[in-house]
Amino acid sequence: MERGLAANTLSSYRRDLLRYVVHLGASGRARLGEVVEADVADFLAALRIGDQAHRPLTAASAGRAVVAVRGLHRFAVREGWTVLDPAREVRPPTLARRLPKAIGVDQVEALLNAPDASTPLGLRDRALLELLYGTGARISEVVGLDVDDLDGTSGMVRLDGKGGKQRIVPVGSYAGRALDAYLVRARPSLSASGTGCAALLLNARGGRLSRQSAWTVLRRAAGIAGLAGDLSPHTLRHCFATHLLDGGADVRVVQELLGHASVTTTQVYTLVTVDRLREVYATAHPRARH
Repeated sequence: MERGLAANTLSSYRRDLLRYVVHLGASGRARLGEVVEADVADFLAALRIGDQAHRPLTAASAGRAVVAVRGLHRFAVREGWTVLDPAREVRPPTLARRLPKAIGVDQVEALLNAPDASTPLGLRDRALLELLYGTGARISEVVGLDVDDLDGTSGMVRLDGKGGKQRIVPVGSYAGRALDAYLVRARPSLSASGTGCAALLLNARGGRLSRQSAWTVLRRAAGIAGLAGDLSPHTLRHCFATHLLDGGADVRVVQELLGHASVTTTQVYTLVTVDRLREVYATAHPRARH
């Protein structure tokens, strides 16, 4: 509540801390005050190695677990439960800097046009995909939308982002038309199967569309469009940012649209567009070729 964390983040931290408790118990530690720095470091190593019950975690997942453990010990010191913080010097693994994966505009269009618009679920799927690409929203933000969050008059939508922060972003004409078609021709029939759910995007039973089902929608559309590779709902968010910057958008405007707390997070997309600039220069400039 104090940090305004999302439910999914809290669930992940809870799993991490329960696993930490089991690790401490196996090491003979009965109280937090008995824990030493080596115990925390051993836990991090165990996460990366894995065991019979758990697969080895990636650096990102192990880092999240270390953040949870550090938060627990920091809280214990602040509350006076313990005197020392054994996790203070244990740092999360350093993550390799990976460029976001974005696909071309033609491929995005093929993906967006893949759902069958002659069926209620097909109209919903197209509205979902158009919203993801048209707003750059996270999948959790889109499936969390209620009908009242959409302002059809102004063409804007209110998104609930990380940390309980809200932002208002434009929907775009293509996404707007897909949403209108869904709301008029599909949502009423889907809603009739449920109990009057306020969610914007409904499943076949009239309830709120889940994140897992949204993933399934995207994978199915990618298969129909003939797109290979590891596509995810976040791919469309990457495409949104990359294509905006390629089109000349200011990085701080893109930052606001994405809901990034720091422009540094957004600037990783500029590396993608720099590569694109080099490619265009190398193929178009007469003095660039060898």
